Amino acid sequence: MPAAEPAPPATRWLDADEQRVWRLYLEATQLLVRRLGSELDESEHDLSMAEYELLVRLSEAPDWSLRMSDLADDLVHSRSRLTHAISRLEQRALVQRRSCPEDRRGVLAVMTRAGFDALAAAAPLHVTGVREHLFDQLSAEDVAALGRICGHLAEHLR
Repeated sequence: MPAAEPAPPATRWLDADEQRVWRLYLEATQLLVRRLGSELDESEHDLSMAEYELLVRLSEAPDWSLRMSDLADDLVHSRSRLTHAISRLEQRALVQRRSCPEDRRGVLAVMTRAGFDALAAAAPLHVTGVREHLFDQLSAEDVAALGRICGHLAEHLR
């Protein structure tokens, strides 16, 4: 006779305070991303929030170049989502795809000079928004706590 399967662990439901904090977290992060994205969308820079962040990551990489798989991991994007974003930026000559010299199967995303210029033009607007809508709303202690909390969560979820 086969052994009975163990009972699943009991669900630890959120208490009222945890539920309140969870919903506030979701609302605040979604509103912040929406606000920053709409500020970019409504500007003359013609970059989405995802495209802006993609260009930032490339600008920080040696030779403005990263393997597509590494870029997807850095941005926490699926490979297909990244491919679509790169295609849109490629059509506007902001990014190019190149073969990876170390691995023939690998593909590099390389930011062009036009991509860097687009990023440099949009950066002041974006950074002003991040400062105004996030950091200026928090005390130094809040910023330190937020950094610790986000770092802990990111480490756990990776």
